[in-house]
Amino acid sequence: MERLLLLEDDPALGEGIRLALQGETRPVTLCRTLAGGREALAAGGFELLILDVNLPDGSGLNLLRQVRGQVPVILLTANDMETDIVTGLESGADDYITKPFSLAVLRARVNAQLRRGKAARPGVVELEGFTFDFDRMEYRKDGRPVDLSKTEQKLLRALVENRGITLARADLVDRVWTDGAEFVEENALSVTVKRLRNKLEDDPSRPRYLKTVYGIGYTWAVT
Repeated sequence: MERLLLLEDDPALGEGIRLALQGETRPVTLCRTLAGGREALAAGGFELLILDVNLPDGSGLNLLRQVRGQVPVILLTANDMETDIVTGLESGADDYITKPFSLAVLRARVNAQLRRGKAARPGVVELEGFTFDFDRMEYRKDGRPVDLSKTEQKLLRALVENRGITLARADLVDRVWTDGAEFVEENALSVTVKRLRNKLEDDPSRPRYLKTVYGIGYTWAVT
């Protein structure tokens, strides 16, 4: 899921860009003020920001400086002077597009930034509606955040990074409980598996992904 945040105060232009960029796996959140953009950003989970500079309640550059280095940002603005472009790029923008512009060019530049972001974040795994960002410890199902404990995160990572492979119970215990504990409750793994299923599976009683291989262990099924 590639969630985009678009900050554009022109209603017609903003809606046109949103429709041009949005897809089934690419929802676009449109905000028209700096305050609205900050509120949306606080919820997290965006893969790319597209920011206008001149907004009714301030400058998009302020939001850019706030998120610098955390998420790719494209500035989309009528400010086309060389000094404006230099200021935007030096403030942390990854790209700068001046109005008027081609929607085809905007789509191409958005795609390029998203590809670059994925290449720079090898800890991100996307699987059939799931987005697991193990480096940032952010997990989403169908775009909605999922809160996982540290133990659940370790178990999920072990299974997902070895998807299609059955991992023995003893192997999973060694991978998940790495804090040097000499004794782990026998049912600790089963309890953690159950909790993870309840958070990720549509029907935990008939898991589609986190499957039990009886007598051996567990696997993240390749569907």
